[in-house]
Amino acid sequence: MPTFTYKAKDVSGKTIRDQVIAKDRAEALLSLRQLRLVVISIREGEGSGLFALKPRRIKLSQLAQFSRQLSTLIIAGMPLAKDLRVLANQFEDKRLRQITTSLFQHIEAGASLSEALGNYSGVFNPLYINMVAAGETSGALGEILVRLAGYLEKTDILIRRVKSALIYPAAIITVALGLCSFLILVVIPRFKDIFSSLGGASLPLPTQILISVSNFSLRYFFYFLIIGFVMVVAIGRYINTSGGSLRFENFKLRLPLFGELFQKFAIARFSRTLSILLRSGVPILNSLEIAAKTAGNKVVEAMIMDVRQQVSQGQRMTTQMAKEKFFPQMVVEMVGVGEESGQLEPMLNKIADSYEEAVETTISGLLSLLEPAIIVFLAAVVGSIVLAMFLPILKITELIGGGQ
Repeated sequence: MPTFTYKAKDVSGKTIRDQVIAKDRAEALLSLRQLRLVVISIREGEGSGLFALKPRRIKLSQLAQFSRQLSTLIIAGMPLAKDLRVLANQFEDKRLRQITTSLFQHIEAGASLSEALGNYSGVFNPLYINMVAAGETSGALGEILVRLAGYLEKTDILIRRVKSALIYPAAIITVALGLCSFLILVVIPRFKDIFSSLGGASLPLPTQILISVSNFSLRYFFYFLIIGFVMVVAIGRYINTSGGSLRFENFKLRLPLFGELFQKFAIARFSRTLSILLRSGVPILNSLEIAAKTAGNKVVEAMIMDVRQQVSQGQRMTTQMAKEKFFPQMVVEMVGVGEESGQLEPMLNKIADSYEEAVETTISGLLSLLEPAIIVFLAAVVGSIVLAMFLPILKITELIGGGQ
C-alpha cells in the first residue's frame, strides 16, 4: 500500500508532519479526519533526498500494550472490529491510533487481522503477523496475543539493557572529546598572548606541542567538520547496503568486550523467537525463516538460514549449528536434546532464559570494567592538557622567585 506524507493541524492547533499508509488518497484523508486532524497538505510518497521524512517507529512497549489490551477484549468475547474501534480511541500516540483505525476499517471490509497487519509490515514484523495468522487458524487468537505481549515486553527489556551498556561509555567519550575540543579551540588561544611574551623557544616542549595542535585545529576546523560530515554520511550509506551491513554486523561480533555481549544477545533473541513461534504452532521451516529475519544481525540471519536449509533437506538443526563457531557447544547440545526428546520448544525457552541472564551479567561486568578505565582515560587526557597549559606559568614563577 502507498505511503502518503501529510501536514495537518490537531484540535489544539499544533502542526503535525507525519505519514499515513492507505490504499488511496481518499482513504488517507478519511483516516486523518477520524483522528480529528485538519489536513493542510497531503501527497503520495515518502519524500526523497538525505533529509527525507521517515515514518516514526512504534515502540515495542506500545506494541506490547496494544497486544495485551486487544487480547483482553478478544478473550472477553467482543467482536474483533469493535475491539479495534474501542482501542483506537484509547491510545495517546497518534500514529498508533491511526494504525488501529485503519485495521478496524480493513476488518470491516472483510479482511482477516493478519491480512490487515500485513499492510503495516514496517510496524508489525513477520513474527507478529505469522503468530496472529496461527492464532486465527487455531481459534486461540487471544492467547497468542498474550504470548506476543510477553515476548515484546521481554525483548524490549533486553534491548534496553544492551543499549544501556553502549550509551554510557559513548556518553563519557563524547563529553571527553567535547571538553578537549573546548580547551584546544577556546581556552588555549587565550593563553597564547601570555605564552608569546616568554618567547616560543623558551616554552616547555609539551606546551609548544599543545599550541601547535591548537593552531592547526583552528586553521582547519571547518575542513574537519566537512570531512567528518562526509565520512558519517558515506559510512551510513555503505552500512545500508547489503555488503556493508554484513561487514558491519560481523565487525560488531568481533569487537573486544562488546562482541561477546552482541553474541549472547543474538542467541537469546533467536532462542526466544523460535520458542514462541513453535509453541504457537508455526511450522519449523517458517519459524526458522522468521527467527532469521528478526535476529537483528545479518551475520546471524545468514547462519540461521543455513540451518533452515539443512532442516528442509531432512537434517537436524544441530547438524549445521555445530559447524558454526557462533553457537556455543552448550547451546548445540541443548538443542540436540530438545530435538531427540521432542521438547525443542521448552529447551529453547531455557536457552533464552539462560542467555538473557548472561546478557545482564555481561553488562554488569562491562560497566564495572569500563567505568574506572574511562575515568582514568579522561583524567589523563584532560590532565595532560591542563598541565601543558600551566607549565609556562610555573616557569615564570620560578624565574621571578630566582630573580628575587
